[in-house]
Amino acid sequence: MSTSSASAGLEPGSFRDPESRVFYAGDDVLRALSADGLSDFEALEATGLLDGERVVPTERADGAAAVQGVLVHEPAAVLRHERIPFVSYPYEWTFSMLKDAALLQLDLLLAALDHDMVLKDSTPYNVQFKGARPIFVDVGSFERMRQGEPWVGYRQFCMLYLYPLLLQSAKGVPFQPWLRGAIDGITPAQMRGVMSFRDRFRKGVFTNVFLHAKLEERYADRPAQVKREVKRVFKKELLVANVRKMRKLVQRLEWSPPEGVWTAYGERNSYTDDDARRKDEFVREVANSRDWKLVWDIGANNGRYSRIAAEGARTVVAVDADQGPVELLYRDLRDDGNEQILPLTMNLADPSPGLGWRGLERRSMPERGKPDLVLALALVHHVTISANVPVREFIDWLASLGSALVIEFPTREDPMVKQLLAPKRDGLHPDYELDFFERTLKDAFEVEKSERLESGTRVLYHARPKRG
Repeated sequence: MSTSSASAGLEPGSFRDPESRVFYAGDDVLRALSADGLSDFEALEATGLLDGERVVPTERADGAAAVQGVLVHEPAAVLRHERIPFVSYPYEWTFSMLKDAALLQLDLLLAALDHDMVLKDSTPYNVQFKGARPIFVDVGSFERMRQGEPWVGYRQFCMLYLYPLLLQSAKGVPFQPWLRGAIDGITPAQMRGVMSFRDRFRKGVFTNVFLHAKLEERYADRPAQVKREVKRVFKKELLVANVRKMRKLVQRLEWSPPEGVWTAYGERNSYTDDDARRKDEFVREVANSRDWKLVWDIGANNGRYSRIAAEGARTVVAVDADQGPVELLYRDLRDDGNEQILPLTMNLADPSPGLGWRGLERRSMPERGKPDLVLALALVHHVTISANVPVREFIDWLASLGSALVIEFPTREDPMVKQLLAPKRDGLHPDYELDFFERTLKDAFEVEKSERLESGTRVLYHARPKRG
């Protein structure tokens, strides 16, 4: 492995730690460590925390001498990590996903403290999901504890875990737009501004929000003094007590999706029993036609077709704009121990963009791994009518993915389409016609098969991309 090839494969989201940097070589996920980083890793190995399923499987690799320039320090070692099938971000997770990631991080910190080690940061970007199982991926975050040092990741934990969870649990406000809007999360002052006077009597809110914000304002221009005073009084026992208290607080936070048409969509739709059976069979036939490495089920709702797709796929990413059904799907998958289906919440008409330094730290969905099969079932009418995306634009985007496609077109006679069109001005969507949709689809794809369901208002298509 040459220096130039390692630099070319650098992970743009891992530059913030001077002792550790992730890069790629072919299908391998590698991490360069400095001498101090290697020393901390050897201490971590001795604890046994790398055993089990909480931390990404990691082994030593050769090539430290060949990765000069990857770190600001001299590289001393290289690690190899198991590759996560699809990278996701906290602003795409549901409430329970962020909560489970928070509990995993706190549990690992408590386990590390038993061995006089700590986690030097507390960001949810250090956690990924293998299906519905959270897994900690930043082994470079573990370091040996320094005497008298407090929980260095406390503020970051509040901003990226506690405050988003509180926002949704206590105020009913989705946290995803806040985390997408600021890569560092919600500040103490911002969180205090959201909370009411009555909220300060909620368990943990006064200390972690109101007092935190007040102390931060008071000592903002005296960081050295604060550091000296904290070091004088802070003991390991106090750190452990604080982390345990935070864990209890996070564990108590709850949120359940409201009852509504979209949450129960799988049970309250316009399909007849025969339509539902034929649709299942159509999707299953495509899913089992070959070994799909990565399938996107966009507009996944309750995950019915994600589960069918999983019969022939290694990994399925189930995406829906409504957090409610995705939350319920995640809970079911978690209870099943499913590591194959990754549920995410995202509006495809306003998808996750590139964020962070140079817009590269967090990447758009296609940049993280294009699928080889996309399911777009009961979706096109929402994108084109509700979000006003022209039919051709939507098909062009699907074609840009270069993947096979299963797509469903509900005609204007479909009850759901009528409902979406009802508040619209007559003639506003002239492109939403079956003939135009089919011509547009055939311009971009080779249609392998189509089938009109028995009810007559929905048509299914299996298509593959045209080769240029």
